[in-house]
Amino acid sequence: MAKGLRGAGLRAAAVALAAATVVGVVAPVAGAAGASEGARGAAVTAEAVPGARVDREALDAALRAVVAEGGSTAALGRVVENGRTVWQGAAGRADLDRGTPARADGRFRIGSVTKTFVATVLLQLEAERRVDLDAPVERYLPGTVPNGRDITVRQLLNHTSGIFNYTEDKAFFDFETPESTQRWLDRGRWVDHRPADLVKLAVAHDPYFAPGADWHYSNTNYILAGMIVEKVTGRSWNTEVERRIIRPLGLADTSMPSTSTVVPGVHAKGYMQLADGGRADVTRLNPSMAGAAGAGISTTADLARFNAALLGGKLLPAAQLAEMTTVAPQSLKYVPYGLGLMREDTACGPLWGHGGGIPGYGTQIAGELGGKRQISFSYNPFDESRAGEASRTLTELQSLMACGAKTGATARSLPKLG
Repeated sequence: MAKGLRGAGLRAAAVALAAATVVGVVAPVAGAAGASEGARGAAVTAEAVPGARVDREALDAALRAVVAEGGSTAALGRVVENGRTVWQGAAGRADLDRGTPARADGRFRIGSVTKTFVATVLLQLEAERRVDLDAPVERYLPGTVPNGRDITVRQLLNHTSGIFNYTEDKAFFDFETPESTQRWLDRGRWVDHRPADLVKLAVAHDPYFAPGADWHYSNTNYILAGMIVEKVTGRSWNTEVERRIIRPLGLADTSMPSTSTVVPGVHAKGYMQLADGGRADVTRLNPSMAGAAGAGISTTADLARFNAALLGGKLLPAAQLAEMTTVAPQSLKYVPYGLGLMREDTACGPLWGHGGGIPGYGTQIAGELGGKRQISFSYNPFDESRAGEASRTLTELQSLMACGAKTGATARSLPKLG
């Protein structure tokens, strides 16, 4: 990381890793010097399917606005109906130094969208009677969580466990000063983090509340979920996601890295803003900082296929999909959250999906239960000064993608966890 990175900018990145976006929710970070110029490039679009709820010109304009007005360096989007892409687009630049246009088929870090993959694996294990969601964490990970006898696996998946979110630990994400942010850029982002160490960091803090008493988004919950997958199957969570979801669905551009710092294949770079007006390239980082809570890489096409298969009943029996889409009552005052899925009640009906963020990248997937219509988009936030415009443009983009019109939905974010 170059010197002069604004503490607020990296704190925003920590928030993105912690919670990022949710369905209908956009993280208030965005853009780059020169991003407006990149936005003027026409978005790449697919042919419309007759009768599809899509306005290609409006979607192209909305995607460009995420860059030109919202300040992201690049943005990608896709709308799928009945398994067919009815619109896809790309705006902005994949590489600001070379001026390379972003491509609609580019890969990106998906952050907390990884949680939906991990939750799906655990629900598959429940269907196989290898995991009991209402069993205590202590059964699977003895001695790992101090009050593990009182916390269930279900409470991990729906964030009602009360366990402290390790990304809120200032020693882990200390971006309060230029010096501390410089340490992260120079050294911190390359560090290997073991899941057990992230949990130890979290449980050194008091819990937010007694298990089941409230709701608080916590990445620690999904680090533990990944550890349970490994304990039950004898294979890492990454391997189980690969063998149970990625390979069966043919998600050729999706990966769940452990420590590899690269984003393979065609991709837009992620940047962070510097106090002097410059930028730092943060595309490369060690994803073990996020692990089962947010290490994944994918594309808009693969994410739409995954969400369609999940909501269409192809990955889970009906009973487990019903559990996944049962919202925790404690979450309703924040955001309706099930088991690795969030619900957004839009003008065109409820959508289910998840948002994600990690330094340099923000992601959103959402779809109709049954798998008919899916939307997915990615953006590369940069310009902190355009937080309000970022929120507005991303909300308008999602509204157009989901319902074919601007519905006036209000942007709403998860609690600031950075």
